[in-house]
Amino acid sequence: MTDTEKKSHRAPRAVPVEEPDAGAAAGRGYAGEEPVRRPRVVRGAVAMTAPEEDPFLKEALEVPPAEPRRHRGLTAGKLLFGSLSILASLAFGYWLDSLIRALFDRLPWLGWVALGFTVLAVLSLIAIAWRELRGLQRLEKVADLRAELEKIEPAPTTREAKHLVGRVTRFLGNRPQSARGRKAIASLENEIVDGPQLIAFAERELLATLDRDARMLIINAARRVSLVTAVSPRASLDMIYVGWEAVRLVRSIAILYGGRPGGFGMVRLFRDVIAHLAVTGTVAAGDSIIHQAVGHGIAARISTRLGEGVINGLMTARIGISAMDLCRPMPFTELKRPRVSEFFTDLTSLMAKKSDDETRS
Repeated sequence: MTDTEKKSHRAPRAVPVEEPDAGAAAGRGYAGEEPVRRPRVVRGAVAMTAPEEDPFLKEALEVPPAEPRRHRGLTAGKLLFGSLSILASLAFGYWLDSLIRALFDRLPWLGWVALGFTVLAVLSLIAIAWRELRGLQRLEKVADLRAELEKIEPAPTTREAKHLVGRVTRFLGNRPQSARGRKAIASLENEIVDGPQLIAFAERELLATLDRDARMLIINAARRVSLVTAVSPRASLDMIYVGWEAVRLVRSIAILYGGRPGGFGMVRLFRDVIAHLAVTGTVAAGDSIIHQAVGHGIAARISTRLGEGVINGLMTARIGISAMDLCRPMPFTELKRPRVSEFFTDLTSLMAKKSDDETRS
């Protein structure tokens, strides 16, 4: 080793490096690094907000919850219908009075018979009107319960929760499916001091069985509609049967949840269901259903008529879900709300099986 190499070789040594101040580093931050935030205590209640759902990722088959229509007050159409009804009633009363008087003049006993049947008809009319009025009142009570529960839903107090749970329990008092839930609520109501927990507990105990029965009503109606559409020779017969099955399904769901609507109540309820479907775009949902069926390869396995049966069955399911929203005394919070996609696989498998049977035969 030469003298030059000895001079260039230097022994290693430690070089002290000054550490930057932590506060200054937190305030400034280094290039390419996130600023460091000192830990701190957050006092008070912290509300965690979930990120908004991507509207492009929402499922096309999802049906928005139905809301009862706001019925308007006095309108020109109602005035016209009321005036014509009063005139028709006066004309009928005048004719009936003339008939009874003529019978009394001809044969008194015929007059008494006609008068007796008139009294019987009036009493029957009063009973029918009372039943219709009770049915409308029960539908209004369901709408009021849902509206009040939705109003206090974010943070109900214990007093409000107990009051509304008591009203729902009394409303479902005649339903045998809710007997077990009513006993559970009566035994544990005073032990639950949190309002939201009490409402969630009441929904699970009172409506779980009823929701399961409503799902069975919907899927059975959808299956019947699908099969009848597949075997029906004419489209007019399809429409008649689909309409009849839809009315029957809405009435069955209303009776299941304790509504018991009469004739006028049924017309009003079905009008609300159809109005909700019109607002949410039934035709657009039907197109999405068709695209999903094609994407799953269902169209390659079933014929055109069987495909129409699937579509009509899913539309019937939509009507049933909307009827659940309107007839259920509590909104869906704790329990899962049914979706049309839950019935899709069942209907397509049913139609595919029928298509295979037709092919073999």
